[in-house]
Amino acid sequence: MPGNLSFEELKARVANREIDTVIAAQTDMQGRLMGKRFQAEFFVEHAWQETHGCNYLIATDMEMFTVEGYGATSWAKGYGDYVMKPDLSTLRLVPWLEGTALVQCDVLDHHGHAEVPHAPRAVLKAQVARLAAHGLTAMVGTELEFFLFRESYDEMRDRGYRGMTPISPYNEDYHIFQTTKEEAVMRAVRTGLQSAGIPVENSKGEADPGQAEINVRYADALTMADNHAVIKNAIKEIAWAQGRAVTFMAKWRHQAAGSSCHIHQSLVRDGTPAFFDPAGSHGMSALMRHYLAGLLAHAGEITWFLAPYVNSYKRFTEATFAPTKAVWSQDNRTAGYRICASDGPAVRIECRVGGSDLNPYLAIATQIAAGLAGIEGRYDLEPEFTGDAYKATDIRRIPPTLRDATTALRESAMLRAALGDAVVDHYVRAATWEQEDFDRTVTDYEVARGFERA
Repeated sequence: MPGNLSFEELKARVANREIDTVIAAQTDMQGRLMGKRFQAEFFVEHAWQETHGCNYLIATDMEMFTVEGYGATSWAKGYGDYVMKPDLSTLRLVPWLEGTALVQCDVLDHHGHAEVPHAPRAVLKAQVARLAAHGLTAMVGTELEFFLFRESYDEMRDRGYRGMTPISPYNEDYHIFQTTKEEAVMRAVRTGLQSAGIPVENSKGEADPGQAEINVRYADALTMADNHAVIKNAIKEIAWAQGRAVTFMAKWRHQAAGSSCHIHQSLVRDGTPAFFDPAGSHGMSALMRHYLAGLLAHAGEITWFLAPYVNSYKRFTEATFAPTKAVWSQDNRTAGYRICASDGPAVRIECRVGGSDLNPYLAIATQIAAGLAGIEGRYDLEPEFTGDAYKATDIRRIPPTLRDATTALRESAMLRAALGDAVVDHYVRAATWEQEDFDRTVTDYEVARGFERA
């Protein structure tokens, strides 16, 4: 199970007064944990069965603004409740919070108790079920990058998010001495996640001052998404507790590198790697070739789920290790889709398009949907790209703006067939609102550039 605490163990720890608080949380559209802190005695007596949360939790923007235009929720419909149903297989200790456990919840309709189809966890579960009908299981790893700063969140807010200082002063990619400067936070992250039931592989410095990456063990798709949501929240909480701040913005400063979330993925059948064929080119099976062809054919349509904000598209810059072209290549970091561990059972696809601001459930779900389209349609895989994809012309581009990605999402017949019209329309509204809100906002760039000279 993804958690590390059974319900019986929880009850024993509550009785022994080791645990006094249980967080029950769903994941919102932005990938954040939203829910309640229960007195542990009440949780083990009653709330373990269900609790409730306002249905606007999966129909708001980053600011929790009640956005008009959603079919599922509105002022006219009264913003009623959804059921939050704890999935007890996700029950885990939270070592960085005293006396606390966490359980992740499914979101159900208050009346019929069916899963709400546009809830991020439900979106992923639906695609996992589609794969299961083919006898396949998706295995996934998400590599999450972020920037760590000397200042606290409160200090940054008070100074208007200006003059922020990365915790190290120069490029720290793989740099042991540089990463020693952030080890107080990163050691607490690694050991905290490990003790919370999330098997950690490593942390490392990344390609700019203060940039770090955390890597955890490959897992099935739903477990990986659940873990990812906890990891992101944990890093923020642990940094906050030490008077530091982190950001998961895809591009926090235009001179700095972007922060990615590379998604490694493969399929297994009856425990056997389904992507591997020793006789295939690069060890790729026919199934893997169809799956990869689906990812490429529908790359534009699924981009919004990998890059959901205006800021996300600032990351797609040449010669920054962020891709600009949706092509595939073997062990080539200029391509949007890279084949890793070729010619062996661990052969897999790395999608390099996603930023650290993505929602893991939605991103993984739409990768599976596109891959399944390739499998079911027996798509032919285009020739491998070789060389510098940044400089190549007349090849498939990643949508360069939120507007372009939103249009591709809206017009996607594949996603409408895979997710349903209502789910696609829900997320199209999230995308259009993000653009509308940005378009009417005066930015610091405009003021600094035009205040005197315009």
